Amino acid sequence: MIENKNATRTDWIDEDDAPELSDAFFEQADEYKNGVLVRQGNASQIQAVTKIELLLENDIISAFKAQGQDWQANMTEVLRDWINCHPV
Repeated sequence: MIENKNATRTDWIDEDDAPELSDAFFEQADEYKNGVLVRQGNASQIQAVTKIELLLENDIISAFKAQGQDWQANMTEVLRDWINCHPV
């Protein structure tokens, strides 16, 4: 088969493939009307994060990664639950 070297690439992406925006997204978003800020989003709910190096056994990492793309958020949730059950 002969390929047309002048063919244009299609970079079009179907808008229906975009993820739906959650209520949390809109709670954190700023609202503008006619270019004027009328409501500032609740960005204070976003937690600051710190990158650390942590050694964990391979089976623990594998179990969390098996949960899918949000495995790090799931791990954070488990640690937060542990903190709540074991107050200092």
